[in-house]
Amino acid sequence: MIDTLRARGLRITAQRIALVEAFAGDESHPTAQELFERLRGTFPTMSFATVYNTLDALAQAGLSSTLRIDSGAARFDPNTAPHHHAVCDVCGAAFDIPVRSLDPDASGAARVDEAAPGFSVTRVEKTYRGTCLGCSRKKKKKEN
Repeated sequence: MIDTLRARGLRITAQRIALVEAFAGDESHPTAQELFERLRGTFPTMSFATVYNTLDALAQAGLSSTLRIDSGAARFDPNTAPHHHAVCDVCGAAFDIPVRSLDPDASGAARVDEAAPGFSVTRVEKTYRGTCLGCSRKKKKKEN
């Protein structure tokens, strides 16, 4: 990721290295604001623009993706393998769901072609909505 940022003309600072290290293994699908707040204690002079521009550069390079799960802030995902998402309607947590089949018919590409002739599918994203285990347990605890 660092080499890609350098190739895109971004200066490689200690702040950007820390951001990439914090983001690369983060499965929580953080927002730019969440990463900014996480690193602000260590880098008090870091700007929000640095965080957002770095995440945007990674997404533009194909090293992450930008998620619009709800009407809130964009969330960033370092997992570039084909996958879908499960999103908790209570707490907003997002979980990666691996795609087991890359068969285009399994993704509904044939139906897309019928509805939008000539449309070229480059990827399929599904979002499963529901309640995560943690929120389900909290709800049961309150009911008891």
